[in-house]
Amino acid sequence: MTTRLRTALILMCGVLAAPAVARADVTAFLGVSPTPGLHLGRGAAVGAGFIVVAFEVEAAQILEQTADGEPALTTGMGNILVQTPLEVSRMQFYGTAGAGLYRERLGTVQETNGAVNIGGGVKIGLAGPLKLRLDYRLFRLRGAPLHPTWHRVYAGATLGF
Repeated sequence: MTTRLRTALILMCGVLAAPAVARADVTAFLGVSPTPGLHLGRGAAVGAGFIVVAFEVEAAQILEQTADGEPALTTGMGNILVQTPLEVSRMQFYGTAGAGLYRERLGTVQETNGAVNIGGGVKIGLAGPLKLRLDYRLFRLRGAPLHPTWHRVYAGATLGF
């Protein structure tokens, strides 16, 4: 083995063995759901992770519209994110999947059970640790909800630390 090849292998092993820097962020968001009709939602998420894999916990609420017969949906989810390791033009793309609990309520009728979600989005760097986060989620609700499938689109402000 040549000296250059040996040196390159040692350097590569050193880079791969170095611990990744853990990062965390908090996001506050506003969004909409077209399920069953267009209505507003809000929520917050706290996440932490490494370069490619991150974990987050989020709580969100889609507001009830009793007059239109559109139920409220409250969720608490734990998610795993797989994200691009580097930002491209100040954008970091990610895919996510998770599970948790939900409560769907319309008037006095309600259902509480487990749920899963998948989705994806992008974090766009604005200034320093502040980012704009755009996200889409598809929720599948267990049990006997009025609407077993929900969609949510949101925009939020993310502060990294």
